[in-house]
Amino acid sequence: MERVPILECVAGQGIRGDRFFGHRPDFKGQITFFAAEVHEAVCSVFGIVCDRSVYRRNVVTRGVDLGQWIGRRFEIQGIGFEGVEECRPCYWMDQVVTAGVEEFLRGRGGLRARILTDGGLVEGSLRRNGCS
Repeated sequence: MERVPILECVAGQGIRGDRFFGHRPDFKGQITFFAAEVHEAVCSVFGIVCDRSVYRRNVVTRGVDLGQWIGRRFEIQGIGFEGVEECRPCYWMDQVVTAGVEEFLRGRGGLRARILTDGGLVEGSLRRNGCS
């Protein structure tokens, strides 16, 4: 995972440079979102310190209930998205974070979405839209 100042979102394809860019037509995980509050809860509950990149999600949000976006269209910085499903955690979370995190993240693993319109998400300015 690499932090970048701008994510180039390409409709129907994903994020340019991402490992899933152009993966397959109508791919559900063209972009993924994860709540900073969930990361903070993981660190608190498990008594650990880890980087948010371990979850392998593209955009970290704050103050947003990502579950509300499932099945809905939404817009951030003029870019259209469609929330598809929860980004379910897998066994890998227990290996890269700590034992028990996979179970802890069930129901709060983030959001998988499709990109509906092209544009660039700019780091930092996402905060006023509930994202960071």
